[in-house]
Amino acid sequence: MKTYLVGGAVRDSLLGLEAGDRDWVVVGATQQQMEAQGFKAVGRDFPVFLHPHTGEEHALARTERKSGRGYRGFVVDADPSVTLEEDLRRRDFTLNAIARDEASGALVDPWGGVRDIEQRVLRHVGPAFVEDPLRVLRAARFMARFAPLGFTLAPETAALMRQVAASGELDALVPERIWQELRKALRAARPSAFLRTLHDTGALGAILPEVEALYGVPQRAEFHPEVDTGVHQEMVSDMAARLAPGDDLVGFAALTHDLGKALTPADELPRHVMHEQCGLKPLAALCERLKVPADHRLLAEAACREHLNVHRIDELRDATVLELIARCDGLRRPERIAQMALVCECDKRGRLGFEDSDYPQRATLLRLHAAALSVNARDIATAGLQGPAIGEALRKARVKAIADARTKTP
Repeated sequence: MKTYLVGGAVRDSLLGLEAGDRDWVVVGATQQQMEAQGFKAVGRDFPVFLHPHTGEEHALARTERKSGRGYRGFVVDADPSVTLEEDLRRRDFTLNAIARDEASGALVDPWGGVRDIEQRVLRHVGPAFVEDPLRVLRAARFMARFAPLGFTLAPETAALMRQVAASGELDALVPERIWQELRKALRAARPSAFLRTLHDTGALGAILPEVEALYGVPQRAEFHPEVDTGVHQEMVSDMAARLAPGDDLVGFAALTHDLGKALTPADELPRHVMHEQCGLKPLAALCERLKVPADHRLLAEAACREHLNVHRIDELRDATVLELIARCDGLRRPERIAQMALVCECDKRGRLGFEDSDYPQRATLLRLHAAALSVNARDIATAGLQGPAIGEALRKARVKAIADARTKTP
């Protein structure tokens, strides 16, 4: 019975990154032996145990055989005779198929993971890669994390991803798993690598058809020197990662703010009149399909609907600014205005040549929003007023506060 540290903890240590959870594989043991040593069985689909003192997960070495469609269609064999090399062979990428002997600290690397880390290549372990469609999403998500470190996708891995995409196996992925991988990608340093990897391998249409539809759609070059709406979306997503690192709430709203541009009639291109309103329908479809949480959906709706209004906030009437704030529930949920302003800045700066430009509209919106929030019903004269009259007096006071804030030097 031998124990090895495996997976992300080994990979990240070799990359010089801070390691997260530590996972272990145990070779030559049975469930009865593990439980006799105080381990607690928790695995539903295969034998996994929690260490009695550290609480870290220990799994018995196992092999997997494809038995059905999707990422759950596998038969697992965790017999004590399964070797460490056999266990590592079933893993997705070579950089995740490295083990470290708990006793000696020596690395076990039968599939060339150390070499691929040194050469900065994301490569699959073996042909069984195509048996699990979730690995296509994982490859894209790992690219979102590791592309800033210089990683590229191995051509042969990209070819297998195209094979999976063409097979229709991606349709077997449940919404919860897609959303889980998408959130992780949006929290990564370069979400564009997630989108580009899926787009280039023909998988984005099955995962995010509303985003795939943006590629090849032209925009006016004077406002979007990058022209292609799909490229613009990649740049906006990367800007969100830059301005709000690790924030998948802002990242999701940034990802979906321009979905309406895919619906612009061909004879109107490269202009996109009313694209912000048109984008609400595909956004609703995406959120429904992936069971997107309410906070993500509501911020995304606000950013999709209002981003052009925020861009031209200096042109809006004071009453219109208050209406914008109210539509976004910014009086009851003030954090939403700050988040939306940030998404709008990502949109403005997610353009070729605008990456380091100023976006004063964000500060303006926050200042006017703060002015509106500073007015409460108890602060205004409401003597003799009832019902709707009190609400109207409060509205007028807030509009005046916004007007006064405009005249003050920031």
